[in-house]
Amino acid sequence: MIARLKLWAGQLKRDIVAVYFSARDKRTPAIAKVLSLLVAAYALSPIDLIPDFIPIIGYLDDLVIVPLGLMLVLRMIPAVVLQDSRVKAVATLARPKSYVAAVAVVSIWLFCIALFLSLW
Repeated sequence: MIARLKLWAGQLKRDIVAVYFSARDKRTPAIAKVLSLLVAAYALSPIDLIPDFIPIIGYLDDLVIVPLGLMLVLRMIPAVVLQDSRVKAVATLARPKSYVAAVAVVSIWLFCIALFLSLW
């Protein structure tokens, strides 16, 4: 059961990145591009319709909205474009992650929050 969930989550992550690449491909129809960008932006954005700190329903949007939006967009993208985008997504996700860059981004956010709170 857990192995199936991990596989599903991995495929979901791959497809979110693939949708982003598909939106940038000139062979993708315009409406699919717009929806692809919206789904990818929502999935990758730290801002949710329902904040994650709210118990149970906080993750509901991540478990329902993202997969449903992804399913809709995947049906609209031509098969050849989707296959090419999935290959790019796998290559992108396989690259090593920079923890130094992650610490830098988090530090900048914390600095901005502290500055905002001190001015407020």
